Amino acid sequence: MTLSELTLDREGLAAAIACEDAAFEAALREEAYRVKVATVGPEVYLRGLIEISNICVKDCLYCGIRRDIRCPRYELSEDEVLASARIAARRRFGSVVIQGGERTDAAFVRKITRLLGAIKAIDTGEDPPLGITLSLGEQPREVYEEWFDAGAHRYLLRIESSNPDLYRKIHPDDPLHAFDRRLQALYDLKAIGYQAGTGAMIGMPFQTAEDMAGDLLFYKEFDAPMIGMGPYNPHPETPLTLSGAPYPSAEKRFSLGLKMIALLRLLMPDINIAAATALEVLDPRGREKGILAGANVFMPNITPEEQMVKYNLYDRKTILRDCPVSGGKGDTHICKNCVFPFCSMGDGLTGKKVVIGYGRWGDSKHFTG
Repeated sequence: MTLSELTLDREGLAAAIACEDAAFEAALREEAYRVKVATVGPEVYLRGLIEISNICVKDCLYCGIRRDIRCPRYELSEDEVLASARIAARRRFGSVVIQGGERTDAAFVRKITRLLGAIKAIDTGEDPPLGITLSLGEQPREVYEEWFDAGAHRYLLRIESSNPDLYRKIHPDDPLHAFDRRLQALYDLKAIGYQAGTGAMIGMPFQTAEDMAGDLLFYKEFDAPMIGMGPYNPHPETPLTLSGAPYPSAEKRFSLGLKMIALLRLLMPDINIAAATALEVLDPRGREKGILAGANVFMPNITPEEQMVKYNLYDRKTILRDCPVSGGKGDTHICKNCVFPFCSMGDGLTGKKVVIGYGRWGDSKHFTG
């Protein structure tokens, strides 16, 4: 397959995903990077990632913090969250992401509401207040509205698979894990006014090239302004892993991850696409390579390191091994590889100049126009 033969319909996307020709993949990434620069610019926007809790009411079959798995649980205090947000402000990241297991209890909802107001009040110098993305799963619409009114303006809720049959294979078959419920939550977020992002796992058991093509077309049909998707990385103690269901090799899953970023950039040129942490599990420079395949959002992890190791959605040993290190100014829980990932890109990869959008929200041009 050649780049000139690529079509962005279901058949063409599936053919590109299935194609394993190295020359085609390299040309695809190069073209996606060119399109990114031409449409959204060369900047990479930073989102300080705060993993607030690994307590979850869901029991998704692939997840390392699922309700029924035995693991050390934690929840950051409000002071810990605010300390991390202040680090983001000092580092001029521009935005933070508060991510955690799904909870709908009133105490947790009120805590997030208080935190949103407190984060907005953090002094960022001459920069605007910190932008805030939430990724806290399915919530009643009134909770989404409460958080939007309190200051959140982006929300990431991954569909995980746009194929209802595949979705059911990776979730328990009960109303709490219903595909339609997830879909309705996405449309609620969009109606409220959030920049409502979604995404899917790439290269998981039972998944076909046609499924992945369908995911890309779902993003376009939903008109998502931002996407966070990444390769499937198994957790050794989850039902999906223990089932023995086959999935692609690490090398192939990494290749698929980059390919999906590149194809999505061609399909939706002006959206925000995150270089997922999951890429780095499979390649020590995975997120850098994601940026060079068309992504434009990077999320340094600013969770306190003693809790960061417990947010084990999948086996993250390869990306946590260098933490903690001193980042200066008391930022002892920031890994230098998370904060300064692009310092050697000019020499180490393709010679492209990567510009960091310090102190900027970096909202999706697809959303803001």
